[in-house]
Amino acid sequence: MAKKFKFGLSTQNKLIIAGLLVSTALIMGVSYFAIDTIREKLYENYANSGQLLSRTVAFQSYEMTRDIPEASRGKVLRYHDKMLLEGNSDISYIAHKDLDGDVIYSTEFDYPDRKSETKTTLTTPVISEKGIIKGYVELGLNANLAKVISNTTKNSMLVVFAMMWLIYTVVIVLNTILIRRELRILRRGVKEISSGNFGTILENKQASGEIKELISAFNDMSQRLHIYEEQNIDQLTFERNKFESVLMGIANGVVVCDSFDNVVLVNPSAQKLLNKPVLNTSILNFTDSKGTKCFKSGIEAFKSTPLEDIELKPVSFSIKIDNKIIKAITSSMYSNVHDYLGYIIILIDITKEAEVDKLKSDFISNVSHELRTPVTILRSYIDTLYNYGDDLNKDEQKEFIGIINDSIVHLNKMVNDILDFTRLETDTKVEKTMLDITSTIERALVGLKVLADEKQMEIITLFEHNLPLVPYNEEAIERVINNLVTNAIKYSPEKSKIEVRVNLTQDKKYVKVSVKDEGIGIAPDCLDRVFDRFYRTENTTHTIKGTGLGLHLVQIAIEKQHQGKVFVDSELNKGSTFGFYLPLNENNAEILKASV
Repeated sequence: MAKKFKFGLSTQNKLIIAGLLVSTALIMGVSYFAIDTIREKLYENYANSGQLLSRTVAFQSYEMTRDIPEASRGKVLRYHDKMLLEGNSDISYIAHKDLDGDVIYSTEFDYPDRKSETKTTLTTPVISEKGIIKGYVELGLNANLAKVISNTTKNSMLVVFAMMWLIYTVVIVLNTILIRRELRILRRGVKEISSGNFGTILENKQASGEIKELISAFNDMSQRLHIYEEQNIDQLTFERNKFESVLMGIANGVVVCDSFDNVVLVNPSAQKLLNKPVLNTSILNFTDSKGTKCFKSGIEAFKSTPLEDIELKPVSFSIKIDNKIIKAITSSMYSNVHDYLGYIIILIDITKEAEVDKLKSDFISNVSHELRTPVTILRSYIDTLYNYGDDLNKDEQKEFIGIINDSIVHLNKMVNDILDFTRLETDTKVEKTMLDITSTIERALVGLKVLADEKQMEIITLFEHNLPLVPYNEEAIERVINNLVTNAIKYSPEKSKIEVRVNLTQDKKYVKVSVKDEGIGIAPDCLDRVFDRFYRTENTTHTIKGTGLGLHLVQIAIEKQHQGKVFVDSELNKGSTFGFYLPLNENNAEILKASV
């Protein structure tokens, strides 16, 4: 229940009241003077606040637009300024100007009526972090708040001075001084926090009442923010380091781009594939040594692909960088709230796969052509014999049958090559016997002498005497000799010589077999690939067709089945020497691989 107090007027009180009444006229004059002074200070502080607001707008406009394209800046500034005008009735207009004074955007376009209320205009330069002036912000204030405060202050002062001017004046002045001092402390602390200096502690020994509690709460909040910041930074640093470690260890190339196509992360594998620095550059501007923009069309196609299609399957495209063919698999990156962050490009070197595909295509084309020729010959001559055989004499019939037989032999050889390739690729184990390799070679040469005689060629054998027995599979080695000598006959001119040599190596651990011809030879840049499957050195000189499997079958037979080693020496227009090493003891196979 509220208590009621009755005040009796003592002489002292009467004197005070009398003094107040007598002094009222004087005080009223002083009060009006004080009101005018306060109004001036108010407008001065209002102007200072306007300057602070203008600097804040200039700082915010620079921070919001420094990383975005110039064409989008007006739109961003318009959205920001409209929010300020809707939230602050004291702002009459905001204008953004460049260094030449041209208006980038002004709220006058959207709020033409408010500019006419302007009482104060402030112009503030927009300064970058390096201290460079980028433009100006012009801020118009209508001083509505200042007028309201001024009128309220005037009325309050009149009432206060009319009632109890002395007591209230002293209390208000003292209280105002204390509160302003304590609020300045708080404002300084808030500025520190807003600048990111978490952990700032404010002194509160001289503060009193609610202000002291408020400063204590601020200090507690600041300490908690500091602890959270340290924990969060440590966690983010750990996650980033872990992510980068995984990324750098990926065998395939990885390139991470932001939403503006700038490369923000690249691992060593990608750097090696691209063969030039790409970090902090636009991936769209990446060029090879010929100046071709390799990624531009692929990235543009990726960006034009519907989002739902990208989520189902990443977009992939192939690019050519100098002599490399690279497959690029591209997918989008999003934040936890599904904001678009950029995209990731996985780079896979498919140069060898592309070469193999081309070799396979060439192989199929060659085989198709090679098969078509004997089949066409067979069909033509068999059809002639079938329909007109009675009209041909015996010599003509014999000639036709000989041609048919040659075509069948040629067709049989191609089919055998393909079958041998398929079988040997999957089964490299053969049964070996200790045999005299010169006997096997001589037996193989007997069947090849017919081919040599057709071109009037001579096959010379140079065998070292008293060669030891060698462990090998006779059928496989005979096929190897057949392939090597057949090639020598094919690619050598008529009336030339072929030399087949067999001898021991200096260390007496291996037998060396070589076939030397006087043919057209092989270019130096082709020597390393002559034993590859499907590979053929077709050019203006090499016009002889084939499957490209013969030498590859030789390599399989020697290196995989017999743990030996093939070799080739050649010079254009001076002939070639093909051969192989066979270990006399299977235990020497590993030594051979390291020494030969």
